[in-house]
Amino acid sequence: MSEASSEDLVPPLEAAGAPDRDKEEALKKKKKKKSKGLASMLSVFTKGRKKKGQPGSAEPEGHPGAQPEPSGPLPTAEELKAELERGRLEAARPLLALERELAAAAAAGGESAEELVRRQSKVEALYVLLREQVLGVLRRPLDVAPERLRQALQVLAEQEREDRRAAAAGAPGGSALVAARPRRWLQLWRRAVAQAAQERLGARPAADAEGRSEAERAFLHMGRTMKEDLEAVVERLKPLSPADLDVVAAYAESYHEHFAAQLAAVAQFELCERDTYMLLLWVQNLYPNDIINSPKLAGDLQRVQLGSLLPPRQIRLLEATFLSNEVASVKELMARALELESQRWARDVAPQRLDSHYHSELAIDIIQIISQGQAKAESITLDLGVQIKNVLLLELAAFLRSYQRAFDEFLERCKQLRNYRANVMANINNCLSFRTAMEQKWQILQDLPGHLMGPLSDLKSHGFDTLLQSLFGDLKPLFKRFTQTRWAAPAQTLGDIISTVGERLPEFSELHDCFQKELMEVVHLHLVKEYIIRLSKRSLVLKVVEQQRQLAEHILANAEVIQRFCTQNGSSATWLHHALPTLAEIIRLQDPSAIKIEVATYATRYPDFSKGHLSAILAIKGNLSSNEVKSIRSILDVSEGMQQSSKPLFSLIKVG
Repeated sequence: MSEASSEDLVPPLEAAGAPDRDKEEALKKKKKKKSKGLASMLSVFTKGRKKKGQPGSAEPEGHPGAQPEPSGPLPTAEELKAELERGRLEAARPLLALERELAAAAAAGGESAEELVRRQSKVEALYVLLREQVLGVLRRPLDVAPERLRQALQVLAEQEREDRRAAAAGAPGGSALVAARPRRWLQLWRRAVAQAAQERLGARPAADAEGRSEAERAFLHMGRTMKEDLEAVVERLKPLSPADLDVVAAYAESYHEHFAAQLAAVAQFELCERDTYMLLLWVQNLYPNDIINSPKLAGDLQRVQLGSLLPPRQIRLLEATFLSNEVASVKELMARALELESQRWARDVAPQRLDSHYHSELAIDIIQIISQGQAKAESITLDLGVQIKNVLLLELAAFLRSYQRAFDEFLERCKQLRNYRANVMANINNCLSFRTAMEQKWQILQDLPGHLMGPLSDLKSHGFDTLLQSLFGDLKPLFKRFTQTRWAAPAQTLGDIISTVGERLPEFSELHDCFQKELMEVVHLHLVKEYIIRLSKRSLVLKVVEQQRQLAEHILANAEVIQRFCTQNGSSATWLHHALPTLAEIIRLQDPSAIKIEVATYATRYPDFSKGHLSAILAIKGNLSSNEVKSIRSILDVSEGMQQSSKPLFSLIKVG
């Protein structure tokens, strides 16, 4: 069954005559458009703009009590009856004058009680006819000619004023007349309006092809019908109505009351997730923003102050239910996405390539899941969006920990797979998508909290370790040459090391550029660390000053080669630049006091530089006495253990 048009604001009741109808108005029809999706479903609330020059409410033609009585003799009851039977509402004023004349005669006391009762019975019979005529017009207000509708509204307003005047005057004592006021026509009309609202909004909406639930169809039908009907009231009834009748408020309050009652009834049931969301969307967003504050209705409905469709406590309960449902849904979707991704790793499915880099859809899927959950909450209210954002970020942190554990399991169990290294790089690249989303999309400060970045940092670190394991294994025998040859040809040995690294770097080109640079920093750290390990082996003891000076020069030259190579290949680990040159300076210096100063400076740069590491370096200087060594070591008594290194170097080096 198709939705009725807004022409049918009040359903037909018993006909009370055949009032003239304006054919032009009766022929107007509104075209219906099929909705497609949620955006189309809501588009009805964004159509149209308020027209300029819209006429204001009609002013009453005058207060009956303030108008002159009809000139000449009043028409008889029989004449008025004939006029009313022909549908002429102009008979309302002479009838009111006839009623007042009767009241004056009763007050004067010149007529018998029987005559007064006879006259009153005729007046009341005429009012029955007039009431049927007026309410008959107002039952289908948009199906009648504008002038006739204006007359009916004015008669209704005049009768309400007469009711108030009679109530203020009080009933005359000792009169034979039966009290006929208040007639309460306004209440009868409002009751008809309420019935119209109930019938219009309560009509069963037709099933559609959009897959909407029954509740969704009901909400859409009520919202669309209320908006269209009230727009018709504002545009076509209000300009014809006396201002004190306030037709907009009458219709708006009735429609609001029924809409609220329907939603309250729906809210009593245990709703599915989808219907809970739709109910909140209407209560908190669509109804207040797209109906009450729509361009054509805002000026009138804001004055009426209809309020919310549901009480605050019930809204809070529904919001709590929505948040719980949405968070549970997000968790389930993220877990499913990770499970599917893990299965692809285990099946040795090669990752996609995007801009020459290995690519995984997992990060995009997770970001989309989180973003959609937040967007749903924000579509209800911005405050609810803020609430769910904080919860979803906690769930994201939990997901990232699960992701890291699944990745570690893959690293351990799937080393033999052909696409093992490719999938490792694809997952490292995921870290960039997650980090970018957290910094930009969710507007978290760039200094990201540890519970979010910790799992990503561990995943990236473990991935780097896996990718570099083979390279570092190849470098190990080359570094051993330093001690095996007693540093006889350090330049050649280091050249072989650098050459080996350079040959293997293209293996990592499918990483994002930023991760290639970070991986190069790991390589840089490894080269410096392994070089220091070789120096700390205590296998080389030089008692001659010139030998110490030559070794220091070799170390400086090697440090320059390492620094230049790593920097050229993307390393920004400038904090390593002093690691080898300062050790070379300690080996070169002969004055214990000068060595102390150098050691103290070194300890501030590398807080994890311990006495054990210092002793291993001083062991190279075979010309130092034990007292001199002890004195130099004592300089670390002040700083050792006082500072924690944010970037470990010597804590990675074990010394005997």
